[in-house]
Amino acid sequence: MKRPAVFIDRDGTINEQMGYINHLSRFVLLPGTAQAVSLLNRNRYLTIIVSNQSGVARGYFPIELVEQVHDHLKNLLEQESAHVDGIFYCPHHPMGTLPEYSIKCDCRKPSPGLVEKACRSFEIDMENSYVIGDRCSDIELAQRCGLKGILVTTGYGLGDIKYVLPNKPFKPLSIKKDLLDAVRWVIERDGGNNS
Repeated sequence: MKRPAVFIDRDGTINEQMGYINHLSRFVLLPGTAQAVSLLNRNRYLTIIVSNQSGVARGYFPIELVEQVHDHLKNLLEQESAHVDGIFYCPHHPMGTLPEYSIKCDCRKPSPGLVEKACRSFEIDMENSYVIGDRCSDIELAQRCGLKGILVTTGYGLGDIKYVLPNKPFKPLSIKKDLLDAVRWVIERDGGNNS
C-alpha cells in the first residue's frame, strides 16, 4: 500500500543552520521539529530526510560523523515520540578533496537521486508527496521529481526567498515560517492521511 511522503531537508530545516555540522555539539534541533515529525507520523506520512553532506567529500569530517549525527537526531526525536522513516544523504561534491567522494553524482540535490533511492526502499505515493526545505535547490528537487515544494524561512530560507527565488523559473507551492508550520499546512491541505 503506497503512502505519501514528506521529504525534508536537514540543515536549516530540521536543525539550526551552522554551516558544516563538523561536531555533534553543533547539531541543534530547531523548535517545533519533533512536533512536526510526530504530526507526520500520526497522519501516516512517510517522513524521509534528504540531505547534501558535501563536507565528507571536502574532507571536513568523516562519513562516520554523518551517521553519528543521524543517530543523535533519531534519539532526540524518539524522546519526543517521533521518528523518521528514512535518511538519505549525498556525501559527494565534484570539487572535493577526497577522491572517492569527489565525483559528479546523481544524488546531490537538486538531482533526483536521493528521492529515487527512497522510492526503491519505500512504496511511495509520489503524486501526493512533498519536499520541505530552506533552499531553492529543495524546490528544484521537488520540481524535478514531480513533487510539491514548500520553502521555509528558517536556515537560508529568507535569503533564498529574497535573492535567489526571483531569478528561478520554478516557484514553491507555498512559503511557510518553519517545518511545523509547513507540516500543519500539508495536513490541513490534504485533510490528513489517516485512512
